[in-house]
Parts: sequence; structure tokens; C-alpha cells
Amino acid sequence: MKKYLFSLGALAVLAAGAAQAQTVGSFTVRLGATAIRPAVSSGDLSAPSPAGTQVDITNASQVSGGVFYMLSENITIDVPVGLPFKHEVVGAGAIDGTGKLSDVKALPITVTAQYRFGAPSSRLRPFVGAGVTYAVFSDTEATAVLSGITGGSPSKPTTLSMKNSFGPTVQLGLDMKLFDRWSLNVSATKVMLKTTGTLSTGQNIEVELNPLAYSFGIGYSF
Repeated sequence: MKKYLFSLGALAVLAAGAAQAQTVGSFTVRLGATAIRPAVSSGDLSAPSPAGTQVDITNASQVSGGVFYMLSENITIDVPVGLPFKHEVVGAGAIDGTGKLSDVKALPITVTAQYRFGAPSSRLRPFVGAGVTYAVFSDTEATAVLSGITGGSPSKPTTLSMKNSFGPTVQLGLDMKLFDRWSLNVSATKVMLKTTGTLSTGQNIEVELNPLAYSFGIGYSF
């Protein structure tokens, strides 16, 4: 009988823990991965480059995580965290096929307010979100290809910098409770983002990045 009562008590504690997961005032941390796919629309590099000299940005993936806080049973504030994503800047338009012009690291700093459908005890909780992203670009490393196109030389190679920028952000996702305080989180996030690339030659280029990010992670609520 004592063993039976002890088992019932243990189950009650576990049930209470599960019921409290993702309730008002709780935090959920997650760890997983994110893939970013820019949808690039490039302007032309300013003179004296040939008309139609444009760029494209490659996809990138990275280990990622995040934390969200339950303001109410349905409204959360979510902040992703992670390492910078390393992208390649490649030739497009009139210089399509020339290859890599530069490497660049991008760190998206995002805050979203999310609305989660269903009750905190629901196994599946779809959510929508909206917020803002601040993209920080760093560690640009130009190649000899960029110098060749823009008139640089081995003694004075052309360098590239990209302007940090803000962009509105929308999100669609799903939380699936696995057991107790553990859950699976998947989401798709769209950022409307523009930046300006500036060369050491004084030339510049306007680029719409508008990336779509796919994320998944395993979350723990407390």
C-alpha cells in the first residue's frame, strides 16, 4: 500500500509539473538549428562598374536556440539566440558565374510577440508572431575576384562592408509537447530586410535580402 501511495504521489508531482509547463510566468529555453534562405533582389553596383553588376547571397545554417516567456496563457515574448551565420556573396546579373566575391557573417537579433492557440495543457499549440530583427554584419572577407572586377590590386585589394539594418519580422510555428516539461518547437520566420554594401573603391550597392528562416529545437519549460 505504501508503494502504491508513493507511486500515486510521484505521478501527481509529474502531472503538476506538466500542467505548469508553458503557463503564465514560465520560461522555455530551446536548443536546435536554423537554416536561413535569403530571397535576394539586388540593385546595380554604382559606376564605374558595368551596368547590371549585381550580387546574390547564399544560404547558411547554424546551431541556434532561444528563450520565450509566457506573459499570459496565449501571449509570449520570444528571443532567439545563436552564433552568426556565414554567407557567401557571389556575382549575379552581368557578372553571374564569376564566383565568390566575399564572405560575410550575419547575426540576426530578433524579438517577437507570439500568440499561441489552445490551452497551456494542449499537446499541440500553433502560434503566429510579429516583431523586429536587427541584422549585424561582420567579418567580411573579400576575394581576388572582387578586386579584379572593381580594379583592385594585390597591394591594394578591394574590401567590402555591409550596413547593419532593422527589418519587420513575421512568424508561423508550432509547439508540440513531448512529455512533462519537454517540447518540440518548429517555426518559419520571414524578415523584410535591406542593406547597403560599400566598397573601398567608393562604390555601393543596395540589396534586399528578405530572408526566410526555418528553425527547430527541443525546449524545456520551467
